[in-house]
Amino acid sequence: MAHTHGKKIKEKRVKFVILLNFIITVAEVFGGLLSGSLALISDALHNFSDTIAIFISYIAYLLGKKEVTYKKTYGYKRAEILAALFNSTVLIVISFFLFKEAVVRLKSPTYIKGWLMLSVAIIGLVANLLSVLLLREDSKKSLNLKSAYMHLFMDTLSSVAVVLGGIAIVTLKVYWIDPLLTFIIALYVLKESFSILRESMDILMEATPPGIDILDIKKEVEKIPEVKNLHHVHLWQIGDNDIHFEAHIELDPGLKLEEVDKIRIAIDKLLKEMFGIHHVTLQMESDSCQSKSILGNGEQCP
Repeated sequence: MAHTHGKKIKEKRVKFVILLNFIITVAEVFGGLLSGSLALISDALHNFSDTIAIFISYIAYLLGKKEVTYKKTYGYKRAEILAALFNSTVLIVISFFLFKEAVVRLKSPTYIKGWLMLSVAIIGLVANLLSVLLLREDSKKSLNLKSAYMHLFMDTLSSVAVVLGGIAIVTLKVYWIDPLLTFIIALYVLKESFSILRESMDILMEATPPGIDILDIKKEVEKIPEVKNLHHVHLWQIGDNDIHFEAHIELDPGLKLEEVDKIRIAIDKLLKEMFGIHHVTLQMESDSCQSKSILGNGEQCP
């Protein structure tokens, strides 16, 4: 059985969302070309990126479930993070493309077939809303699927904007609203994409997971009477549900092996219950390290 603490996703829902978004993309491309709407074509590009993003996310999820090997002792858990990194990068690139096209259209608004634009946009909006509802639950279980969910959520907002733009064009003939809404949507897409990109990079760079303070861990562990010092701490994240911790624990001298083991178990329990850390490696010692720095200052202990 695969060694993973990640939560299972509902695979049938993900497969359906992939198919649905592909159909929306094709429909909006033709609708955008026929109506002359940049916002509709932008929405189609979003949907196409959604289709690719969710497909990659699903493949990465399947890889993440593969069993560990002697060559890959952590398995393929980082595949999901790499997918999230790729997806967010694609969104950033698309955002800048939309900025460029929106500026061109704002300078020189073009005629748009409002009713056709509006009809296709409404279909896209309904389909996007359905996709968001189907993927919402699973997005809470995986950073990778969260990035795909954000694709869908932002595309839903884009569809709302396109519908509103279509209504304005049909009733008021204000063609400039199409590129204006495209610019606003792209700005929001850029903001959210950078957030996912930063979180993915932090995991790949093995940064301390958000919400966990190493100094708080030190304070709580050193409350145990037999513990003199906690130092040489390393805290990192393999996947979005897989946090690892290792440290040196300086104990009072003269403790029996059974007593040391009880302290280890107590620390392990504390880290799991208070900080959500499920992979703990502790080196128990008695004044073996010259440096008692919490981060070790790069020094090695015997």
